[in-house]
Amino acid sequence: MSFSNNLANHFLIAMPGLQDPNFSRTVTYICEHTDEGAMGIVINRPMDLRLKDLWEQFDISSQNPKAGEMPIYWGGPVQTDRGFVLHTKATYNSTLDITSEISVTTSRDILEAMAEDRGPEHALIALGYAGWGSGQLEEEISANSWLSGPADQRILFRLPASERWQAAARLLGVDLNLLSAEAGHA
Repeated sequence: MSFSNNLANHFLIAMPGLQDPNFSRTVTYICEHTDEGAMGIVINRPMDLRLKDLWEQFDISSQNPKAGEMPIYWGGPVQTDRGFVLHTKATYNSTLDITSEISVTTSRDILEAMAEDRGPEHALIALGYAGWGSGQLEEEISANSWLSGPADQRILFRLPASERWQAAARLLGVDLNLLSAEAGHA
């Protein structure tokens, strides 16, 4: 795969016509994209869970009630019992650097650090991930199921989840309200 086709550190924005209930109106942050496939985390589907719920489940005590209110996101339909933390630069036991500024961690020690108020500056916690086999994501993009463009940390970590879909498309100069959900042919 040529470098220009690597979508790591990009947003994958569901087109209005994408009817798959797993991905309708989603923004997915692509963590890894190789010839073997792609892996990403949906960043705009908060669940009815908070970080304090995970701390309780893992028997982690915390004196950080503000962080405890952080929402947990549905990251995708694969391995929904597994947690992923997208975060600004910091290293833990199981951390993969996506860029020099953004990493993903899957180990418990990041949750412990957050409980002790020594976690990363910004973080998004998700259960599950989105995965594509070799060539599958490229086919879906060619079929106009997705828009893709460079990720933006402000959207990823600071913007309310309900605004991320439209904001990610605006980065590309696209107003999703002006696009039809119907496929057509000229």
